[in-house]
Amino acid sequence: MRRSSRAAASLDWELDLLDHLAAHGIVVPRTLPADEGRRHVDGLLVQEFLPGRPPRDVDDWTQVVRTLDAVHALTVGWPQRPGFASSRALLSSARGGDVDLDAMPADAAELVRTSWMPLQGTEESVVHGDVGAGNVLIGPETVALLDWDESRVDSPWFDLAPLPADVPVGWPGDREVLVTAGLAWEAATCWVVEPDYAATVLSRLRDRVGGR
Repeated sequence: MRRSSRAAASLDWELDLLDHLAAHGIVVPRTLPADEGRRHVDGLLVQEFLPGRPPRDVDDWTQVVRTLDAVHALTVGWPQRPGFASSRALLSSARGGDVDLDAMPADAAELVRTSWMPLQGTEESVVHGDVGAGNVLIGPETVALLDWDESRVDSPWFDLAPLPADVPVGWPGDREVLVTAGLAWEAATCWVVEPDYAATVLSRLRDRVGGR
């Protein structure tokens, strides 16, 4: 059972996405409808249990990369999640999803936008938005991706930024640039909802770029 604080249209977008991915062989939680057929009731939904274990080595994470690549390929041209915005859109606007750049200090907002710039120019697709060991299950033959609450349309590189450094992700440049962009997104998306944590992330981001 899961309770979401997302607006109904945003939650419908997520569940439509999961249906699309499942229909193309991506293992995601299946939503069990209520008796009257609704997929969620006042933000409450029930999803099936999926077996598996967290990834624990490079081989496991390489499977995750392949699965993410498939997700990205399947969702090029997917409409943006209602109320959300991609990093590209946020270069010129301030709000989308959990991000409110106007709530950040002006220099911090400038820093995160600058950090996102190297990821632009690639074709946008759906990104999971929170790829970590707690949201991945490795099964005998498949990889399952859980918790799509932060999914949106954006540069697919954001999904690969937080992966362990020894996992090949196909990034053509300096891997540190990719990690920096991922940290910048984390600082921005957490600034309002988890301010203490976001401040810590922003401090790490400043350290990476020389104290800016």
